[in-house]
Amino acid sequence: MVTPCAGTEVRAPVRATLAPMGAPRPVEAALVASILGSALAVGVPAFLRNLHASRLVEPIDGLSRIAARATALAVAEPAASAYPAGVGLTPASVPRGTAVEDPPGTWGHPTWRRLAFAPAGPHRFAFAFASASGAGRSTFRAVAHGDLDGDGVTSTFERTGEVQEGAAPTVGPLELDRAVE
Repeated sequence: MVTPCAGTEVRAPVRATLAPMGAPRPVEAALVASILGSALAVGVPAFLRNLHASRLVEPIDGLSRIAARATALAVAEPAASAYPAGVGLTPASVPRGTAVEDPPGTWGHPTWRRLAFAPAGPHRFAFAFASASGAGRSTFRAVAHGDLDGDGVTSTFERTGEVQEGAAPTVGPLELDRAVE
């Protein structure tokens, strides 16, 4: 216990008590409703845009990885055979509205192994790779198809690249068809 010094005054702690609240008045209720409505009007569309955008990261990153690996392979090969052979849509059907987990071996095709590509987990897009070779020139086309809302209409993302004899490989820009379907 602390003893007060001479000449000091000891005061008891002040405790405040709150009066019980009654029902909100109509003006207060309207104010709360308008603030919540405004927050929802701004927040919900932004949330939906961000959710949709996050689903679009998969094809953009996937095609970037495929294009980067195809380009790295092309640097070490003659232009006439720079890219791996083509492989069809993998998985064979475009996932409709949900993320799918592939059975073992789905991404075991030699082209996917050579491109070191397979989704890391459940995914919403199917991918394909096509290549063409000719005298002194090779090209590739990597595609991702997805049906994010399950309505049968697909989004398509595409990257292309080429290499010519004596030149560095090039990769074209990402092309989109119905990014948000």
